[in-house]
Amino acid sequence: MFARTERLLLRPGWQEDAPALARAIGDEMVIRNLARAPWPYGEEDARAFLAGWVEGNPSRFLMVRRTASAPRIIGCIGLDPMDNGDVELGYWVARPYWGLGYATEAGRHMIDLARTIGIKRLVASHFVDNPASGSVLRKLGFVQTGRCALRQSLGRGEAAPTIEYARDVAAAGNDGDDDDGPLGDMRRSKRWPEGLREEWRLHAA
Repeated sequence: MFARTERLLLRPGWQEDAPALARAIGDEMVIRNLARAPWPYGEEDARAFLAGWVEGNPSRFLMVRRTASAPRIIGCIGLDPMDNGDVELGYWVARPYWGLGYATEAGRHMIDLARTIGIKRLVASHFVDNPASGSVLRKLGFVQTGRCALRQSLGRGEAAPTIEYARDVAAAGNDGDDDDGPLGDMRRSKRWPEGLREEWRLHAA
């Protein structure tokens, strides 16, 4: 899966992205707002994350900022199936690019993707002390569910309260009634098209 938005290339991650990915996410202010990323975050952590990309979740994308010179990794966004059957929208953006609308821009594409593959409802959450993420979710049409839950954060070293959101997605095409759910076909894809891989490769960061 590849996509192009107004300012971003959204593409899968490859092992050669590890140094640039580690630099982009390796900021305590970014990590503390994520549930599963360790702190400190190094290149080996990036390689481990990238190693299972296709098998783990092919509906996840690196946000690569298009520039006049070399493209630059500025974040990540994806749809993650949860144990309770929900599909969660998750994302992060490197601190130099906060407040510039990149998460909202990429999020609009993810909602379109969810609609295309037949996901009818998305959930999301943010830690209580990260209100900027709530602003992004509201711009994307998410509404608070009224539930607050504790969620573990490896970066914080403890569980912290989160605010939960949900958004209905109009169905289009696939109803997702196969055994694997609406992400099943995407999860079964084991290779990215080699031609697109070359076109979208991050040559420098």
